[in-house]
Parts: sequence; structure tokens; C-alpha cells
Amino acid sequence: MAVGLGKGKTNGRGRYKPLAEINVTPMVDVMLVLLIIFMVTAPLMTSGVPVDLPKVSAQPVNSDSEPLTVSVNAKGDIFLQEQPLDISGLVTKLQAISQNNADRRIFVRGDKDLAYGRILQVMSTITQGGFTKVALLAEQPSGAAPVAAPGRPARKPG
Repeated sequence: MAVGLGKGKTNGRGRYKPLAEINVTPMVDVMLVLLIIFMVTAPLMTSGVPVDLPKVSAQPVNSDSEPLTVSVNAKGDIFLQEQPLDISGLVTKLQAISQNNADRRIFVRGDKDLAYGRILQVMSTITQGGFTKVALLAEQPSGAAPVAAPGRPARKPG
């Protein structure tokens, strides 16, 4: 509470009556500091759903060799290039074609109506077989050429 100087004397005795005005300067200072704190911290809290993303190390892609393509149709049937095969023989066939080269690129194509678990089963079978460069392919919405998952090259159309 503040007191007025020279104003509000009553009966000439020199008594001051209290001034009923609020000093807003400290309140404005505190509000500006809080505003700055919220402006700095708000962008750090923007993720809506907590997701534990996998750690990957992107390395330069060897463009010398043609990638192998494993496709899974809407029925869940597995194809290596265009040849149908069973999931139990997938790794051995991949190792034979790649001549036990674990760095050979393998693209997995899955039908959009297929259950997510079936595609993961195929990918995990391939990675358990020792292959390290496995990527999912997706098609652009405009009908352009398929693209690989982040960090992977797109498949050449044709």
C-alpha cells in the first residue's frame, strides 16, 4: 500500500490517509518473466503421444547392387522378386541370392490391406537371418514411384 505525499491532510495535523491504488509494476514484471518461461518451454512439450522410436544409424547406400524385393500380397503370400515361397525358406533363398552378403539391400513391399503383424513377421525373419539393410516401401499418394522408408533410397520404377 502506498501513501500520498502532501495530499489528503486532514485537520492540519499532518496525518496522511492511505492511497488505495495498486502498484502494478511488480506484477507486470512477474508476468513478463512467466511469459518468457512459457514461450521457451512450450515448444519442448509439443509431442502429443510418447513413442519410443528405434535407433538407427544411416549409412551411405551402396547403389552398385540391385536391391532384392520381398512382397507380401493381400492374402499374406510371400514372394521373392516374382517367385512365391514359404516364410521358412525365405532366409535361405535370400542368402543364396546375395551370396551371404549381409549388407545386401532388401525392400519389403506389403499390401495396404494386410495386417501389420504379418509384414513385421516377414521383416523380423529377414533381420534374424542376418540382413541389416531392410526397408519398407510405400507408394506416393499421387501414384508416383514407390519410396523407401526414411534413410533408404526409392525403388526405381519399371
